[in-house]
Amino acid sequence: MPTSTLYYIADPMCSWCWGFQPTLESIIDILPEEIDVRYVMGGLAKDSDEPMHADTLEYVKQQWQLVTDRTGAQFNWDFWTACQPRRSTYPACRAAIAAGEQQGAGLEDMFHAIQRAYYMEARNPSDLETLISLAAELKLDVDRFSTDIVSPGINDMLYKDFELRRSFHADKFPTVILDYNQETMWLAYGYEEADKVMDILESVLHS
Repeated sequence: MPTSTLYYIADPMCSWCWGFQPTLESIIDILPEEIDVRYVMGGLAKDSDEPMHADTLEYVKQQWQLVTDRTGAQFNWDFWTACQPRRSTYPACRAAIAAGEQQGAGLEDMFHAIQRAYYMEARNPSDLETLISLAAELKLDVDRFSTDIVSPGINDMLYKDFELRRSFHADKFPTVILDYNQETMWLAYGYEEADKVMDILESVLHS
């Protein structure tokens, strides 16, 4: 049987990906076992130690409100006063990859732990200290994780994800692509409503 894969191209610090989470869970619930799920890190914002510019901060806040209005997703707005926001998501992407190198479901577990920390617990995943704390909460080898997340090897894996994303021409997050029975189907290109995504998926699976 040909290898079948569902590609979830996303970023742990993408608010629309947070809003899409219930739909992703619904997708995974009905996938046949022979379809692998592959998270591809999108890399929303490059490494930066600079505080988030005021214009960017207002833009991100507006996106949070739009996500809430459209999807019902909840956010902990204390983040904006409890943390020093930075426009830097590459560390969170590396954290997910590094966790995946330790445990089979580590990448997915870290991805969603970062989302919860960021959006619900007002913790900053742009900070290495936050990511190391999450590794401990996930019962990872923290010493190994701390080394891996800043290693050239993990960074190379991140850029391979970027290459894969570009090969799909997927420049909106989340994007969901199903490679099934030697056909490629786009289930979502950017945020899509659950009904639309699930209708496409079910039609593909039952065709």
